[in-house]
Amino acid sequence: MTVNGTMAHDHRLSRFDPLARVLFFDDFDDGLHGWMELIGNYEGSLDSMLPPYRDLRPPMLSSATMWDTGTHGSVDGVYSMKLATRPRAGHQAVAVKRFTWRELGTVRLEAYVACKPEASELQLGDLDVQAFGLLFDLQNAEARFMPHLRYLNALDGRPRRVWQYRTSTPPRQQIGTSGQTGSTYHLSPEGWLDLPGGEQGLCYNELPTKLNWHYLRLDADLRAGTYTAFRCNDRTYDLSELGLIRTPPEPTLPCLLNCAFFVEAGRDQRAFLYVDSVLVSTDV
Repeated sequence: MTVNGTMAHDHRLSRFDPLARVLFFDDFDDGLHGWMELIGNYEGSLDSMLPPYRDLRPPMLSSATMWDTGTHGSVDGVYSMKLATRPRAGHQAVAVKRFTWRELGTVRLEAYVACKPEASELQLGDLDVQAFGLLFDLQNAEARFMPHLRYLNALDGRPRRVWQYRTSTPPRQQIGTSGQTGSTYHLSPEGWLDLPGGEQGLCYNELPTKLNWHYLRLDADLRAGTYTAFRCNDRTYDLSELGLIRTPPEPTLPCLLNCAFFVEAGRDQRAFLYVDSVLVSTDV
């Protein structure tokens, strides 16, 4: 494999399919690399933050130690980035990395992830996680656009196991009085649509403490303001005809290129998303 015309000697890159230029590669064995909790916008007081943002949990480093199997570690090391909800149905944890682009082109987000509920009960718990997903938050001169994808694992205790996308968010609300700050909760449970042909079973091992890593890849076109394709393991989905969240550009967000992962509990049991490594690349 080559990157920018030279051989990539780092074996960790060989499991990815980057475009011509790697913007960043984060292996969490040596830290969180700028991934942080998603904080809601506020002005003048933290009380001005929209309620859904007030209790999102920050990411942490984890060796995925389990009470019966020992330490899982990550794909090829010790630590992954772990998102953990509170033990409350519908609660979410979100990790975001804030970045900017320098050339308009295709941008690709790749990662290896594993999702499980907290192994505090002697049963499989395969319906305890409601959903997990990934997203871009991007802006060009014409629009701010936000490709969102989530895997709806279960709903109301019943299996769904389908990929979903969304094209809208709740109305943006003004925060404070300066006119510079607004907010909307774009991960709200309403508004998700099933991806056409998006039914996909994921590997979920026979014990609540076993992890299996899955490959995710999302492509977006910065110039056109669209997403183009999504892949999970052996399945590739064409997104080019689908709508996405699109709003007027924000004056303070030129060249925005943010990435995020999230997980949501399906019952009063903590839900965990482990992210082994992340690579973001572009074709220019």
